[in-house]
Parts: sequence; structure tokens; C-alpha cells
Amino acid sequence: MSTIDLGDRESEGLDVTAQEPSAAIAARSPLQLFWRRLKRDKVAMTALVFVIVLILAAVFAPLIVELVGARPPNEQATKYLDEFGTPTGPSSDNLFGVDTLGRDVFSRVLYGARVSLEVALIATAFSVTIGVIVGMVAGYFRGPVDMVLSRSIDVLLAFPILLLAIGLAAACSLGDGCFYGIIKPGITVVIFVIAFVNWTYIARIIRGQVLSLREKEFIEASRSLGASHRRIIFREILPNLVAPIIVYSTLIIPTTILFEASLSFLGVGVQPPTASWGAMLSDATNIFDSAWWYMLFPGAALLLTVLAFNLLGDGLQDALNPRGGR
Repeated sequence: MSTIDLGDRESEGLDVTAQEPSAAIAARSPLQLFWRRLKRDKVAMTALVFVIVLILAAVFAPLIVELVGARPPNEQATKYLDEFGTPTGPSSDNLFGVDTLGRDVFSRVLYGARVSLEVALIATAFSVTIGVIVGMVAGYFRGPVDMVLSRSIDVLLAFPILLLAIGLAAACSLGDGCFYGIIKPGITVVIFVIAFVNWTYIARIIRGQVLSLREKEFIEASRSLGASHRRIIFREILPNLVAPIIVYSTLIIPTTILFEASLSFLGVGVQPPTASWGAMLSDATNIFDSAWWYMLFPGAALLLTVLAFNLLGDGLQDALNPRGGR
């Protein structure tokens, strides 16, 4: 007896009412349908595997460095510089070569992945949380509430985002930081700056979604049954926003990684001696013609990471919204 996947037939626009009598219809949950669609996207699955490997490499960076016999990321050794004090290239002692201080580039690229992912995931979590709350409140209540919140978003978006971030990062990197020492110089400043400027995008997207959802019949039914605003927002509207939140979060992560790299490249991000891909690229600009490896490996890591998250985000969007198409 053949088995027919009802969810797949519906997603492909086929008629599920006219089936052969001997066919058994297999019901599948939305999660199962999502996973089946995602598995068919080979590019997205490759990107997912790369992201998982990258996360594991970042988490177990100290163990990997020890297993391959590399030196710690901040250990300086002038013996790996040539007689002119120039960094030496890849070798059995230093897989990716060394920088101008004799530090192992392989270790620093690996630990740089830790910094990039930590900043990206935490800053994205803060951005999405703030953006979702503001967007839901503005879209649901509309009127004066929507006007105040929407105009606040417009004001923030009117600023050149990178210049605003540089100014905030520079101000918070001095002395004890910002807000009486709550925002301390270093990774904390970078996370705060990125979250502060990124929540506006997700807030606008969520607001548009909520404006549409609040007019649906199931929302009117909840109101007629006496449900409170809080219950409608968190029990009725929020579950219907899970798919777009997942997709946009995945697409925000690579932007956040590039943001952190840009701030570090300009000297107002992660501070030395902490390894950062952006800071490594900044240090390599003066010697890239004689020490190509110092720019190649952190640059390739940054490029592949951003590309993988973007491809994964596109795959998730197609899997969660099969009728949308691209």
C-alpha cells in the first residue's frame, strides 16, 4: 500500500481529495514538514553543517589548539620572525603562519570565531527580544502608542548606523564604561552597541506582521470571548510570529558578525589582546603584500561564516514558507 504525504501534497498545490482508494494518507506535523523541505535544500544543509562545525570549533577551541600542537592565541615568540622581524608563513609549527608579534594565526582565527559567535548570538538575542516586544506593542495597540514607537524607530534609523555605533563604542570604551560601569569596555560594549542599533529593523518587520494578524478572525474571536490584551499578544499573536522571527534572526546574525568585525577593524570594538577577525584584518593591512596569510585566513573565515548564515537563512525561509518562493 502506498503512503501519501498530505502536507507535501498541499504545499505543492496538488489535489489531496482525489486519491486512489488504496493510498494511505500520512499526517505529518509542521515541524516534520519543515525538516523534510529543509533537507531537500542541499545548499542550506551544507551551510547548516558548516555553522554546526564552526560552533563546535569555537566551543572546543582550547582543546583543538592543544590537539594540533598550536600555541595559545596571545603567546608571542620572536623566534618565528625572520632576521628582518617579518612574520613567517604557514609551517609545521604554525599552520596559518604568525603575525607581527609572532603569535599563531591559527589559534587567533579559532579564538576569533569564539568572539564573533558570542557577540553575534548575544547581541542578536537582545535585538530580537527588544524588536519583537516593541513591534508587537506598536502593531497591536496602534494609535498614539504606534505613533510614538514608530517615530522613535524612524529617528534611530535616520542616524548613520555605523557612525552612531562608532560614537557609542568610543564613548563607552573610556574609563569605566557607560551607565555607571554597567556597560564595560570590551565585548560588553560591542554587544550593547550592536543591540542598540539593530533592534529597529526587527521591530519594523514585526509591527507589519502584527498589523495584519490583529485583523484576523481568530483574534476577533479571542476578543469576543473576553481575552485580555496580554493574552491575545502572547498566546495568539506571538506563536504566529515564530517562523518570521526564526528567519530574520538567522539573517541578522551575519550582519551582526560583520558589524563586530567593522568595529574591531576601526579600533573601537573588541580590544587587544583578545583575538578578533576584524582586528586581525586591520593589523594585516600594512603587511598584506609580504604576509598574505595574515589577511587571507581571518578574511576567509569571516567570508565563509557570513555566507553560511545567509544561505541558511534563505533555506529556512523557503522551508518555513513554501508558498512564498524566491
